[in-house]
Amino acid sequence: MYTERREKLFNQLPKHSLAVFFSGHAAQKSNDQNFPFSINRNFYYLTGIEQENVTLVFAKGENETATFLFLEENDPVKVLWDGAGLTFEEAANLSEITLPRVRNIKTFDAFIWSFLSTSRRAIFGNIDTLYLDLERQNEHAQDTVAIKYAHRVKDLYPFLQIKSSQLLMAELRMVKDSYEIERVKEAIEITKKGLNRIMDNLKPTLMEYEVEAEFNYVLNKHRTTPSFGTIAAGGKNATTLHYVDNESVILDRDLVLFDLGVAYQNYCSDITRVYPSNGVFSERQRAVYEVVLEANKKTIEWLKPGVSLLEFNEYGRKILIEGAKKLGLIKEDAEIDKYYYHSLGHYLGLDVHDVGNYSLPIPEGALITVEPGLYIAEEGIGIRIEDDVVVTKDGCINLSQDIIKEIDEIEAYMKK
Repeated sequence: MYTERREKLFNQLPKHSLAVFFSGHAAQKSNDQNFPFSINRNFYYLTGIEQENVTLVFAKGENETATFLFLEENDPVKVLWDGAGLTFEEAANLSEITLPRVRNIKTFDAFIWSFLSTSRRAIFGNIDTLYLDLERQNEHAQDTVAIKYAHRVKDLYPFLQIKSSQLLMAELRMVKDSYEIERVKEAIEITKKGLNRIMDNLKPTLMEYEVEAEFNYVLNKHRTTPSFGTIAAGGKNATTLHYVDNESVILDRDLVLFDLGVAYQNYCSDITRVYPSNGVFSERQRAVYEVVLEANKKTIEWLKPGVSLLEFNEYGRKILIEGAKKLGLIKEDAEIDKYYYHSLGHYLGLDVHDVGNYSLPIPEGALITVEPGLYIAEEGIGIRIEDDVVVTKDGCINLSQDIIKEIDEIEAYMKK
């Protein structure tokens, strides 16, 4: 599997180039503690390895390609404190890289230098381009390992052209293989169990964080973690898209919006459901909910490969516009922006908002969310219904179809 993925990347790399991917490091939290380690997703996609301070190198010459892996040798003293890391043999088996090409991380700098010296030119030619995993950063983010390495390389090898491998990787990761889809299915199944537990325990007077804790209980039992910060938003709080405080009391007759997901073996689910705090939708809540549900279901039925993301968004938006008019919320199409102010969906995979070339049509094999919503702040109603679907040859399959979303089913479950 990983060999096949690397071959696809090799096909995109030009001759006389190197590509380097770093697994990353855990950020320091305090003098004696780090934040939990989170693997670089592109590195993981290409190796299956989830360990700090490991480096993957692609070398592509005129007629030769080779892949190398560099990691730390196990230090006996460090093993006593932190446990053992992968042996070279284990790393070779997991990544599908032959053992002679799995090496000590201490030799990495000299290895790169050797490729840029005259001795290797007979095999790989004159290396003139280096691809690095240069992630997009905001002004407040710390530099990644790749960005720091790029600064070093510029000083040491000014003749090298440095390029980003981000778009190459984004296009590769747009199409999911069967292994990836199965991981997401597992994440969705755990999410379903968490949402069922939420419905089992939801009632007025609880705090939002208390209901969130019911979801976390299920995740802990399955040795998984949230794929992003859980949103548990009652009443008007649900009209704020990224409400994450989860600190308000849930009132009687509130609708409570739960936008949440699970990271299972690094693959993510992203599901949104809305439940009445007392187990019964009011007439108005039901009417608004049905409009959003119609947009969700019709878009899933319509979605197919070759559709652009613009067409995808416009299709769902039109359904919401017509529904909002029937609800008496708007008269003109443009007024929908007051009640619907986000896109209809995004790619899903190793990241919740997964990478992809968003200028290309949606391909067969893509995992994408479908999440229309309406947010009526003056009525304290916020509704979003989100499913995770895989795009197939002729349409798409809703992977989260077993997570109930019909009003009658929700009410029946909560009554039971």
